[in-house]
Amino acid sequence: MSTESITPLRQRMIEDMNARKLCVGTQRGHIRSCKRFAAFLKRSPDTTTAEDIRRFQLHLSETGASICNRNRTMTGLRFLFRVTLRRLDLAGEIYHIREPQKIPLVMSQDETRRLLAVANSLKVRVLLSLGYGCGLRAGEVVRLKVKHIDSAQKIIRVEQSKGRKDRNVMLSPETLDLLRQWWKVRPSRHDAGTPLQERWLFPGTKRGKPMTTRQLNRLFHEAADAAGIKKGVTLHALRHSFATHLLEHGNDMRIIQTLLGHDKLDATARYTRVAAGMIAGIESPLDLLSEPRKKPKKSRKDQPPA
Repeated sequence: MSTESITPLRQRMIEDMNARKLCVGTQRGHIRSCKRFAAFLKRSPDTTTAEDIRRFQLHLSETGASICNRNRTMTGLRFLFRVTLRRLDLAGEIYHIREPQKIPLVMSQDETRRLLAVANSLKVRVLLSLGYGCGLRAGEVVRLKVKHIDSAQKIIRVEQSKGRKDRNVMLSPETLDLLRQWWKVRPSRHDAGTPLQERWLFPGTKRGKPMTTRQLNRLFHEAADAAGIKKGVTLHALRHSFATHLLEHGNDMRIIQTLLGHDKLDATARYTRVAAGMIAGIESPLDLLSEPRKKPKKSRKDQPPA
């Protein structure tokens, strides 16, 4: 879209979002929400009334929009009214719906082993191994550079990921070996003029750009199909499986929290609800009913005199 086609209201909202350092994806979502609202109103959002907001929220409900999409749409509108238009009265008319609490879908260790075994190329195996072996998000995997691999300290440095946070994750000997194998065959046609430390580990087809998360997602689903995994798992299931398997092997929850980059322990604690190994190992009280009842030991007072 050209600069001339941007309305003054949208330009002001973009400036407000830039001033608050909102990421590109968040900005795009907020703008999309406001466009949807304007199309519903058939006029500029700066003429909105409280009744308009009420009708729009009813419209979202009646058209079958999911709870997640409804909440995301109204978050964008709340930014418009609260920040850009300074209409706190209208922002107060916006409500969010409590989303269903779902447990993450994870793969078993056997399924993960099969997934990595059927990877049809070294590149795919390295990519999926980083997602599972280090608990990295898709965007974190594709944005890795040479400078992020610290073989001396055996860590991978994840820079400015979700929430603009840095963190370190483990670099296992097997992962390091895979990375060294990949570096020998990695395409280098776009490396000219780029310092070694700044080179992408997984360069894309466009010069100076890494491969996309869409490409990585496609490779994951191809591998999952080849491995015969019937669950409706997504690429993010590698990260969920990483956390769950660490928990099942007795690792401290606080350490897993740090590796995942979670601010709150509650976000990490949800993996206790899907740790199948831990749950399956708990003895049911039903089984305890069938066990022979143990007779209480007699105390010395109850024993007859010798």
